[in-house]
Amino acid sequence: MTARLADIAAQAGVSEATVSRVLNGKPGVATATRESVLAALDLLGYERPARLTKRSAGLVGLITPELENPIFPAFAQVICQALTRQGYTPVLATQTPGGSTEDELTGMLVERGVTGIIFVSGLHADTSADMERYDRLRASGVPFVLINGYAPSVRAPFVSPDDRAAMRLAVTHLVSLGHRRIGLALGPIRFVPVRRKLAGFLEGMAAELGLPAERAEEWVQHSLFTLEGGQAAASALLEKGCTAVICASDMMALGAIRAARQRGLAVPEDCSVIGFDDSPLIAFTDPPLTTIRQPVPAMGQAAVRALLEELGGTPAPPSEFVFMPELVVRGSTAAAPAAGR
Repeated sequence: MTARLADIAAQAGVSEATVSRVLNGKPGVATATRESVLAALDLLGYERPARLTKRSAGLVGLITPELENPIFPAFAQVICQALTRQGYTPVLATQTPGGSTEDELTGMLVERGVTGIIFVSGLHADTSADMERYDRLRASGVPFVLINGYAPSVRAPFVSPDDRAAMRLAVTHLVSLGHRRIGLALGPIRFVPVRRKLAGFLEGMAAELGLPAERAEEWVQHSLFTLEGGQAAASALLEKGCTAVICASDMMALGAIRAARQRGLAVPEDCSVIGFDDSPLIAFTDPPLTTIRQPVPAMGQAAVRALLEELGGTPAPPSEFVFMPELVVRGSTAAAPAAGR
């Protein structure tokens, strides 16, 4: 749409000559007057000339794998609020089944001129993925921070919960309730957080029950990080006689509760279930879920601080910032049934 000087001048309450000076980027126009002309341009639906378009130096990309799992919107909210408080404009980019890949989203954000990117549970957590994609991103001059998942070959700040400690907390809690046959429902083994959780579980079972790793691994089931994945994994573990199931996510834990009920078992009377994340609203499930709280606010704010340090020219050495999780005891865990002690 071609801008008509008379229309813009009338809307802004200035002369056509003043409008012309603003549109051509000429000096000699007061800041308030210039803003009035630009506002009139926007109100009338005209595009601003390219020379007047602000460079998107304040944009920061945030890439998440999905939004169905409530933990990812929780991270997005914390990170976006922290960025906004610092004067940046967050741009949320989410992968969807059959949609854009992480690499495509990254390319789109770079083309938009973002000043930095924060990745949550991205390909950096996948040990089978090519980490050179992050080297190429850094070579392009765009700093970035990675949450949940660690790759020592990638020179960037990482922010993670202590997955090993989380599983030890869960095992210790269940053993204190008298459970001995404790199962673990995990996602695919190629992911770094899964490997760490498995290691923590094995350490906990050895320390609390004296169970060697090869024995404890018999009570581990790998599946998907979904409700259906948790249901499938828990079904297999309950078939083996487990009286408690630790899950790698709250979504998996809800699937584990469904699996128990399908077998006619009551939670927690016959089977205890522990989740991981402490996602929003998870305290209001039936029963309220005992879970390991991932410190999302602290992790999200740390990721933003690390990125701002990179943008400010004082980056921290490439390292991993590890945050301690917290056991939140609710109604899905109880004393082991007498037959399972």
